[in-house]
Amino acid sequence: MKLVAALLAAALLLAGAAGCGGSGAEPGAPVGATLVLDFTPNAVHSGIYAAKRQGYYGDAGINLTVRQPGESTDAPKLLAAGRTDFAILDIHDLGIARERGLEVVGVMPLVQRPLAAIIARKDSGVKRPGELEDHMVGVTGLPSDEAVVDSEVSADGGDPVKVKRVTIGFNAISSLAAGKVDAATGFWNAEGVALRQQSIPIRIFKVNEYGAPPYPELVLTTTRKTLDRDPDLVRSMVDATRRGYEFTVENPKQGLADLLAEVPSLEPVDQKGQLQALLPDLDPLPFDTAVLREWAAWDFAHGLLERPLDVEAAFPQP
Repeated sequence: MKLVAALLAAALLLAGAAGCGGSGAEPGAPVGATLVLDFTPNAVHSGIYAAKRQGYYGDAGINLTVRQPGESTDAPKLLAAGRTDFAILDIHDLGIARERGLEVVGVMPLVQRPLAAIIARKDSGVKRPGELEDHMVGVTGLPSDEAVVDSEVSADGGDPVKVKRVTIGFNAISSLAAGKVDAATGFWNAEGVALRQQSIPIRIFKVNEYGAPPYPELVLTTTRKTLDRDPDLVRSMVDATRRGYEFTVENPKQGLADLLAEVPSLEPVDQKGQLQALLPDLDPLPFDTAVLREWAAWDFAHGLLERPLDVEAAFPQP
């Protein structure tokens, strides 16, 4: 009995040691990691879901769980608290988070251009952003919308002060469809596609065509701590995600099928239209540091950032 008790005690001791400070996974088993999206899954995330369905994360040794954001989700805080390993952030939110002392870093762009735009009804008579003076423009209430309007109107020779702005929340589609506003801020890949699918005649003015640099709108992020502690995990995550987007660009029909298989609640027609619009900008190239510097200067000039951003620190090479 004493021998049995001693063996049992030794086994428990070893089990406890294995479970303390380690994953408990078998050697060579995939590492668990989580990713929080920036918004409800849609075509812009197609490369992520393609990477899951095609086994690219598994090939990289990652067992990835993708989480949709809740109403109260604050991805930068989740990252900083260690409650998620990765997150998709709007690039402006990344800059703001760093100003607030959260050491989040961008490791890969999902899209190569801004998605922000001003969308105008054709029957409003507005043919260019500079002609928005004295017209009713709907905005969500976010500071980034004000920056888009100011940038586009001034870059086209108009006076942003003369634009009549009304807060409509995230109701650009219904407000434009009903003719409640002459124009509204929105995403050309989402609201713009939806309005055209409804056969509503519109003009789309992309922000990078009027004053803003061609910055990457959405960014795969992690924390500086994770990057320093586990650079192999970050590199593997970036490589697998990039493979997913490369696959989607080369095989958009299958990339769309992978997205719909992972998120069956999505409307296929809507996502097909969005993906077709996005394809030219889903090229998974690395960050362009010169463009990032131009973006940081643009955000600072339009009051989105309170001080100049250290671009090299915010976007290190993993």
